[in-house]
Amino acid sequence: MATQTSSAPTTASADKAQNGKKLGLFAMTLLVVSAMFGGGIFNIPQNMAQSAALGAILIAWVVSGLGIFFLARSFQVLADIHPEMTSGIYMYSRAGFGKLAGFLIAWGYWMSVAFGNVGYAVLLMDALNYFFPPFFAGGNTWQAVVVASACMWGLCFLVLKGVRGAAILNNIGTLAKFVPVIIFILLVGYFSFRADLFTSDFWGDVTDATLQDKPLGSLLDQVTSTMLVTLWMYIGIESAVVMSDKASPKTVSRATLLGYLVVTVLFVMVSVVPFGVLSQGELAQMPPPSTAAILGKLVGVWGEVFINLGVVLALLSSWLVWTLLVAELPWACAKDGTFPKLFAKTNKAGIASVSLVVSTVIMQAAMILVYFSDNAWNVMLSITGVVILPAYIGSAAFLWKVMWTGQYPTSASTGKAVALTVSILATAYGLWLVYAAGLQFMLAGAVVYAIGLPIFVWARREVSPDEQTFTKVELAVAALLLALAVLAVWMLLAGQLPSVYKS
Repeated sequence: MATQTSSAPTTASADKAQNGKKLGLFAMTLLVVSAMFGGGIFNIPQNMAQSAALGAILIAWVVSGLGIFFLARSFQVLADIHPEMTSGIYMYSRAGFGKLAGFLIAWGYWMSVAFGNVGYAVLLMDALNYFFPPFFAGGNTWQAVVVASACMWGLCFLVLKGVRGAAILNNIGTLAKFVPVIIFILLVGYFSFRADLFTSDFWGDVTDATLQDKPLGSLLDQVTSTMLVTLWMYIGIESAVVMSDKASPKTVSRATLLGYLVVTVLFVMVSVVPFGVLSQGELAQMPPPSTAAILGKLVGVWGEVFINLGVVLALLSSWLVWTLLVAELPWACAKDGTFPKLFAKTNKAGIASVSLVVSTVIMQAAMILVYFSDNAWNVMLSITGVVILPAYIGSAAFLWKVMWTGQYPTSASTGKAVALTVSILATAYGLWLVYAAGLQFMLAGAVVYAIGLPIFVWARREVSPDEQTFTKVELAVAALLLALAVLAVWMLLAGQLPSVYKS
């Protein structure tokens, strides 16, 4: 008793001192919400209605909502049992499946953030096109590429000088996102909703010229067509895990779940409520950002101006935050030998300068390729989703492996049976997304991963020059990636990837 009494204050004091430098639940939840709540929500009505009717969209949200929930729970459990694995989005795969797996996950996540930033650029140009038509239409005109590139490098130089107010700007941007979205839901859902129109073509099997509806095919095809859209919306669910060194494991766990619940409600409302004011065919033809076009039809020009201004402010703030993130991951990877040491260099302001400049060059190259794309927004959305998939699947599979090999700690707050179920379902959801993505974007993803292989060789030779770079299994994986990349390039040159690039 005496020992317990005397040690308790010491332990409590240590915990308090440690947690004093940690982010709280509100701040971490806001980080998760901000990471997921990007500019994509402003175009989600058209994205979802493009190939699916209301019934299929509701099913898609159930599938995606459950899949992301199990994925989020996997992150929660991993943060609990492996709190030492900060930036766990690639550390989990490296610990479970080897150095090449860890590198590819880190590389893919880095590329997904880079392509995601290009997606922000495309949507920003589309929003600016409302004010300066027709120069930025579609986000892939030469004018759009030039202005977006200027913004890209402007943010790069701003961050290089050190951005102390990034958190404040992020909070302002979050408000800029919430206010237009909530007003949109209220105006559309409360004042303009028509129940008869909402159920007029529930399964997408009606032909109605007046509503511009036409049969959309099988229910399975409709549901799968929305999967990469919903995945794009949820990218960022892992942000609390990526920043897990800044908060306690319990905070990371709770913030992940709370952030998931908040954004899911908003995503579903914004994509479903418009079916009560416009038909599927009409929604499918809305110009981006479609929330602005919908509100404009209901309340006039001020609605379009209001939404487009909200899009511009939200995208600029999110773009700044993700510009910081795109530099952080290669820097963290370079410190532990996953990436070459060059990426660990910082400038006088403490910014990962080499990592940021290289990231911006990659984004610049992708922005130039956007000019040749058939549908710039959907291409960026799809490629971003494809290259981040292995990061999600790898994390869920690592949890599955921990339990399969008997390494799951008995002290974990989540029971082993529950954790095993969560990991298996999260892995199954990831594999379902691979199927839904389709061959063309999976091949495009293989090219992205194959390009990273020389960087892996560079890093391994720096860290362990006397060791063999690849194991036998890793060599087989690398050979497969190269073969798929060659096939993808051949199909592209032969015109077999028409929905990725202009014909």
